[in-house]
Amino acid sequence: MTVSPLPPPRNSSPGTPGTPGASGTPGASPAPSPAPAPSSSPPPAPVSRRRPPQRVMRWGSLIVPVLLAVADALLVNGVTFGLELNVSLAAAAALLVRRKLPALVFLVTLPGILIGYVWFAPMIALYTVARLRPDRRLLGISALLLAAAHFIPWPVSDFEPTAYRENTLTLIDACVTSVGPIALGLLVRTRGELAARIEDLTRSRRRADELIAEQVLSTERARLAREMHDVVAHQVSLISLQAGAVQISAEDAKAREGARTIRELSVRTLDELRHMVGILRAAGGDHEELTPQPRLADLPRLIELSALDVSFETDSATQRPGHSEAVERAAFRIVQEALTNVRKHAPGARVTVRVNDAPPEGARAADGPGGDREAVRGTAQEAASGTAQGAASGTAPATASGTASGAAQAAEETRGLRVEVRNGPPDASAVAPGLPGGGHGLVGLRERAQLLGGTLEAGPTEEGGFVVRADFPKTPRVTGPA
Repeated sequence: MTVSPLPPPRNSSPGTPGTPGASGTPGASPAPSPAPAPSSSPPPAPVSRRRPPQRVMRWGSLIVPVLLAVADALLVNGVTFGLELNVSLAAAAALLVRRKLPALVFLVTLPGILIGYVWFAPMIALYTVARLRPDRRLLGISALLLAAAHFIPWPVSDFEPTAYRENTLTLIDACVTSVGPIALGLLVRTRGELAARIEDLTRSRRRADELIAEQVLSTERARLAREMHDVVAHQVSLISLQAGAVQISAEDAKAREGARTIRELSVRTLDELRHMVGILRAAGGDHEELTPQPRLADLPRLIELSALDVSFETDSATQRPGHSEAVERAAFRIVQEALTNVRKHAPGARVTVRVNDAPPEGARAADGPGGDREAVRGTAQEAASGTAQGAASGTAPATASGTASGAAQAAEETRGLRVEVRNGPPDASAVAPGLPGGGHGLVGLRERAQLLGGTLEAGPTEEGGFVVRADFPKTPRVTGPA
């Protein structure tokens, strides 16, 4: 038999030796093949494998073993109904409730292997017993029953004690049939327990990492507290001492008053610094306040010590009880920061501080920075006069006055708090103090207001000044460390 040579490959280049049409001398390097053109199309995206839903997995694990047992019964006993097929199908149908009654289902499937010679139903039932009821005595008895049902023939009269070889092989087969499902069930159960244990360990490790992070944060917080106390407290103490010396030695009354003010401000700064240092050293924010926090009643003293041309306008909002401590503290801090900004950026400007009841929600839209407050008031007055005229002409029912008074009282009880600081243009003759600033004051005030469920608006006015306006609800949504 002759073997014909294989044809040359179709994709070989013309300059390759051993192919028809090759040029060049022996030993010469073959001509380089042209590089393939780069593909412009992007590579195909990997196909993500999605796991079936949990419900599908649960029902599939319940139905598939039953179908396997039914197929086993039909293959062994045929499709003609009789004792063997009926017992085998009953054993297969009992697998539907094997998770609720594993031991009982296993007993029901034993006639299937004894009479119908099916294996799947009793082995699946024994696996379920080993997975759900891992009792040693129960598993030992179940293994003996399955081995006996497998070893003893049906009818029992066909058993031949003298057939040693066949009986030994059948006994080994019965032992494997009974031990295999038990081993598999215990393995799956142990794997599940290990997975749950690993999940618990992972959760504990994550919690330990969080505790370590909190400990590191507490250590850093304490370090910052020490640095702040050592640096700032020393400088402020020197300012207080120098102011006290000036107050004693100065002959001018205004100079002594100014030195007294500087010393009082220094003392208050040290008090607030001590309070902040205590918060930084604390492990969390749930501890009680170390010093009394400023409230709305402290605004006049703040304005007096600001050394600015400030007019303070307020109504019963500062005296009315019911405002939460967080809202009053946030209002005080907003006025304090706004006055500091005026001192930095608008020296010599006139300032107006208003603290009153917040208008209704519908009226706030027309009252933005630089907006017209009188339009809102005029609209409210027109509505009130129209209601009064309707009641006088008899168009309103007799209960209108009672309803209106009740609604007014309810609105009065749910009114929030509005804080507004408005300054005019700076004085050209005033000298800017050149105070440092980080540019985060308004951002912090807006976050403080939002934390309490309020709003803060800030922007220039038409007169060349600036306005900061904050509205707080009656009851703050989050009473955090505002």
